[in-house]
Amino acid sequence: MFERLYRWTLSLAESPRATWALAAVSFAESSFFPIPPDIILAPMVVARPGKAFFYAGVCTVASVLGGALGYAIGALLYDTVGQWLINLYGYAEKLAALRIFYDQWGWLFILVKGLTPIPFKLVTIVSGLLGYNFPLFMLLCVITRGARFFLVAGVLNWFGEPLRALLEKYFAVFLLLILVTVVIGFYLAAHMF
Repeated sequence: MFERLYRWTLSLAESPRATWALAAVSFAESSFFPIPPDIILAPMVVARPGKAFFYAGVCTVASVLGGALGYAIGALLYDTVGQWLINLYGYAEKLAALRIFYDQWGWLFILVKGLTPIPFKLVTIVSGLLGYNFPLFMLLCVITRGARFFLVAGVLNWFGEPLRALLEKYFAVFLLLILVTVVIGFYLAAHMF
């Protein structure tokens, strides 16, 4: 079963629609979708290592644009969608402490959380909710998301062939690791403060 899934993922990664799918998942993950784009980025880079940094750029641009949507959800739609998402991740009672923290350390919070498995949508929505400086927010998003995706693409490009062999052999483990990372990220987000 996992071998068929792996082959399907590689064929998707090599299809003409792959770049659009990568952009869509990267955009959505920064504002509302729980699955990280790495699940598509990794097979795409392994399938076409020469386009690794192009794919990282697509992820970065789409993720930053998705971050702007997340910011808008926090800033403009907090009473409806934003509040629902904040409650979903367990931040409702912690908002006062978060405001104080964000006033002093918001820039570091954005930079660090953009690199971790903590869902980035929380960062974007909270930044909008707390009215964080939007141009600075966008700059920090470019830095942190770019660093994350270019690092992943670079490692996969550099070690492409050995990683391809490992992915073929241990694709189920790779998917499990991604799933565990997402679950841990949500857990940490809910219990962070």
